[in-house]
Amino acid sequence: MTEALPPLALSLGDPAGVGPELIARCWAEREERQLPSFVVMGGVEVLRAAGAGMPVVEVASPTEAAHAFATALPVLPLPVAAVSYTPGQPCADGARLALASLEQAVRSAVSGTVSGVVTGPVNKAELAKIGFDCPGQTEFVAGQCDVPEGDAVMMLAGPSLRTVPLTVHCALADVPGLLSPDLLQRRIRITARALRDDFAIHHPRIAVAGLNPHAGEGGRFGEEDVRIITPAIAALRADGMNVTGPHPADALFTPRARARYDVAICMYHDQALIPLKALDFDEGVNVTLGLPIVRTSPDHGTAFDIAGRELANPGAMAAAIRMAGDCAARRNRR
Repeated sequence: MTEALPPLALSLGDPAGVGPELIARCWAEREERQLPSFVVMGGVEVLRAAGAGMPVVEVASPTEAAHAFATALPVLPLPVAAVSYTPGQPCADGARLALASLEQAVRSAVSGTVSGVVTGPVNKAELAKIGFDCPGQTEFVAGQCDVPEGDAVMMLAGPSLRTVPLTVHCALADVPGLLSPDLLQRRIRITARALRDDFAIHHPRIAVAGLNPHAGEGGRFGEEDVRIITPAIAALRADGMNVTGPHPADALFTPRARARYDVAICMYHDQALIPLKALDFDEGVNVTLGLPIVRTSPDHGTAFDIAGRELANPGAMAAAIRMAGDCAARRNRR
């Protein structure tokens, strides 16, 4: 594991969502789930309530948190208004706490006082009400790291599958106009580098999905596969990369097909997320590639409807913590 490294920083997420209870469960099950040490940024009273009597301790630094982790969930206090634990009832103060927690977690990772960041689930609409103007946490983290938005690549990873959506938060009608050979090449190269550096896959096998049914069938069902995707793949293969496609997306996620690649590059959000969530919903992790820091997140939302009811599964949060620790350890060994 990664105990020689600084702890990971966990952002709380929206305190009215499932994030606090999942964080508490992960600390309580830290040994059986083989989790590295972590410190939560803010929300001590929320976590005490969500943990139902579980030991929670305020710490002054990540170093202190690493020593406290064995006996209590360590929390670094933040200078924001206290928020009561009201599951399923988001509010402006809760959104401010979520944002302050995210900001502190990223600052700590950039400064090197923590080994990586795991972000709890937030509600974009609630954050927008307090002036947060980023499309999502991924774009915010990239900006804080001075990484161009286009070079921060979202990968969804689970035990059965890894996928990368080339376009994310946009209308489906806009996708064809956003795709280009340059976009494909740039993001596939970032993905390949991350698979080597953070996941120890030294010769990654990369499968590229087509945009149209049957990958366009030679232009009969749309010309984007021939005009945009095929030339990008040819250029990457000319550089010695193991990239195949464009593959018809309806056959790319069968068990037999998945055995032939390490990551599937998809053209749009749902093409990547539907198979990942169908196969690995309770263990799916959102990993941001191309950053100077390690950042992961459970691949689910705030789930306000079940928050506080002991129905949320901690598997994805635990997987995100474990994956962040493993990636940080591999970077440390480089």
